[in-house]
Amino acid sequence: MENLFEVHAELRTDEGKGASRRLRHAGKIPAIMYGADKAPVSLTLDHNQFIRHLAEEAFYAHILTLVVDGKKNQVVLKDLQRHPAKDRKIMHADFLRVDAKHAMTMTVPLHFIGEDIAPGVKAGGAVSHLMTDVEISCLPKDLPEYIEVDLSALELDTSIHLSEITLPKGVSLTALSHGQEEHLEEGERSTYDQAVVNIHTPRVVADVEVAEVEAEGEAAETTED
Repeated sequence: MENLFEVHAELRTDEGKGASRRLRHAGKIPAIMYGADKAPVSLTLDHNQFIRHLAEEAFYAHILTLVVDGKKNQVVLKDLQRHPAKDRKIMHADFLRVDAKHAMTMTVPLHFIGEDIAPGVKAGGAVSHLMTDVEISCLPKDLPEYIEVDLSALELDTSIHLSEITLPKGVSLTALSHGQEEHLEEGERSTYDQAVVNIHTPRVVADVEVAEVEAEGEAAETTED
């Protein structure tokens, strides 16, 4: 069975736009591995094989084994460049070496749970996902594949903010670290503490309610005349 968290690559000696273009025409992807106070290394990946790795959601927030000429390296996928018009065509990949002793910054997906039993949904509300992922800081050993956001207690016309997400041990949100610099009054929310998800009254329902109120008002005026 193929290990989707182990990527095989070859060393690349040709540099420049022309060399990269030739690689892509040959079904290859130019890539680079850097970090951990070591020199960057230019690499080549097989495009079709790499696409299979990318089909696994956890691949984007997982410690990967990058095998280069038989030598294994612990890395994470730090950046991915796709073709502007062909999303499945990969143009370049960046891998960051993992240093077990130093915190790393990564973007991980959000998984929303409890929507079907949320009081706001049962009251006829609609769920809006305002974020699909968040940037976190943690040691490599604490890197989560995703973070859950529980909506099971969310009422109608209320939101869940970044500060209200339950985080795994050893994980912090980089956005909230900026907010620590702000001087807030009691009950005041930082500008960095953005809403992640909300349950709101559907627009059509709201418009109908407004129309009904306006109609009642007009009827009352007619009666008075």
